[in-house]
Amino acid sequence: MGDGASLISVLLACTRKTSDPEALPSVPVKKRAGSTFNSRGGFWWYFLAIWLFLRLIWNTMVDVFLFVATTLFLKDMKTPIKGAPGVELNVKKFVHRTVSLDDIKLVKNAMNMTVNDVVAGITQAGLSRYLNRRYSEEKRDGPVKQSNSNIPKGIRLRAVILVNLRKSAGIQDVADMMAKGSKIRWGNLIGYMFLPFTIALQDDPLDYVWKAKATIDRKKLSLEPIFTNTCIGLVFKIFGTKVAAAIICRALSNITMAISGVVGPQEEISFYGHPIAYLAPTVYGDPTALVVHYQSYVNKMTISLSVDPSVIPDPHDLCNDIEESLKLIQHAVINKGLIKDVV
Repeated sequence: MGDGASLISVLLACTRKTSDPEALPSVPVKKRAGSTFNSRGGFWWYFLAIWLFLRLIWNTMVDVFLFVATTLFLKDMKTPIKGAPGVELNVKKFVHRTVSLDDIKLVKNAMNMTVNDVVAGITQAGLSRYLNRRYSEEKRDGPVKQSNSNIPKGIRLRAVILVNLRKSAGIQDVADMMAKGSKIRWGNLIGYMFLPFTIALQDDPLDYVWKAKATIDRKKLSLEPIFTNTCIGLVFKIFGTKVAAAIICRALSNITMAISGVVGPQEEISFYGHPIAYLAPTVYGDPTALVVHYQSYVNKMTISLSVDPSVIPDPHDLCNDIEESLKLIQHAVINKGLIKDVV
């Protein structure tokens, strides 16, 4: 098969523009940011380059150690959304919710960050709201008040992020991916990155996004995805599929959830003459009780959840919490006047 970028490329190759049934949809290609290093900047630019290189090495060493430790023994804290061993074999329930991509971009532009930063922030906020309610229900203290925190302090809750390692980010033309010697080849070209979430109720909704951005910025200065991809590839070649799959399953079963996001078409498309209303990808067999997919399509963002109903019996409530978190963050941005300078 292939990873999310490969499968979306195949889907686009099978569709046509709704506005022009004979035309293939435009491929939303995104080039990776190049280096901002300026050799004419003098001593301070060289000093900054050395400092960033040292941080890259240190962060990579720490992340590699944590990845190995997670594979061997380091587990997330037991929470109401943490699956038990063998969760990958359980029945899964799939739900989705569609929100406005324009609302996400409004927050992105106002706070000068990326869509991924905002998505991680609203996920962190939604999980905090959901877990606060679940912990309150466990205490059986009556009605839940979101202003009162019932969340234990110091929760270790991590999500595995699937990182596209191709030189060109975004969706590629499927013919280019299939071409011999292509550098953006078809298949599974992804690395794993463990992203820690701060689970707590914040007085300022924007703190969820700021904290998520700080964590992601730190992860960007790390070669963890490349390391995990290389190591799993070597294990696969030397020991075979079963050993490689066992290592991945072991590592992922010790964390709480998985998150994936894929860029979709920027215009409405049709599949054999049938207009597509939304795209909602998901997976089955993941060794976590919760998998969250974010899929953009035109001006929409669809949030797809794959859950183990014995662990998360109310996935629609979790969707509500993520959607409500986006609204609260959007209102906070507007109320603080952060969008007045956005063009």
